[in-house]
Amino acid sequence: MDSTSSSGAGRRTDAPPPVRPAEPGGPAPVNPPQGRPLDGRTALVTGAASGIGRACAVALASAGAHVRVVDIAAEGAEEVAALIGGTAVTADLSVAEQVDALTVDDVDIVVNNAGLQHVAPVHEFPPERFALIQRVMLEAPFRILRRALPGMYRRGWGRVVNISSVHGLRASPYKSAYVAAKHGLEGLSKVVALEGAPHGVTSNCVNPGYVRTPLVEGQIADQSRAHGIPPEEVLERVLLERSAVKRLIEPEEVGAAVLWLCGPHAGSVSGSSMPMDGAWTAH
Repeated sequence: MDSTSSSGAGRRTDAPPPVRPAEPGGPAPVNPPQGRPLDGRTALVTGAASGIGRACAVALASAGAHVRVVDIAAEGAEEVAALIGGTAVTADLSVAEQVDALTVDDVDIVVNNAGLQHVAPVHEFPPERFALIQRVMLEAPFRILRRALPGMYRRGWGRVVNISSVHGLRASPYKSAYVAAKHGLEGLSKVVALEGAPHGVTSNCVNPGYVRTPLVEGQIADQSRAHGIPPEEVLERVLLERSAVKRLIEPEEVGAAVLWLCGPHAGSVSGSSMPMDGAWTAH
């Protein structure tokens, strides 16, 4: 068919228009091919044995991606990989050599999610703990992306989603290492968005408030000690005090947002930070 013809002669008027594949960095096809949107894609999700990472792995696999489930917890990673038909990879992201040993050159989607928390005033914060949090939550994403991006650039398509936090946009007392790492991740994400745009690669942050995860459950106990109040009061008086929506976010909600950012209609969404904070940052 002559695609330059304007008369429509020789073509049924009720037939759908031909599908034109998107060029690198361009819009998704108006009529994408049938099938799951991430069929044939390979994703790597860190901290994927539980919580938000697990939800992201499940969501991406449901859309057709083969997911590498990366976590320090080998048994949990194996369980998630078996559930979704993915591949379990055991790695300690605080060890540079283990991060650099990850196979990433064929990865189309990177979800940087792994994290940990420590609650203490700055003047009492252990320097070794501060450094550990930076290695896992900022240096490891950088090390993964610097090796994954060239492959994405060659293929003309890639999606980077960094699980940041409301603490990537706002600060709270007693969380200097976590807030510093998340603010750094926000900056890294924006640089990748700028550099990746000509190659069809997007990079975004998702910024949840408090999510129902093992990490948050641990924070409730930590905050109880820091503020001197019973654990049952921490959720209402501390964690959700600045949120208009007075409930914890479910991991599956974050997974759905990550999947949307990797989908066919989000090609122009890049360099953004997506709050999922119950209107915390609306104040």
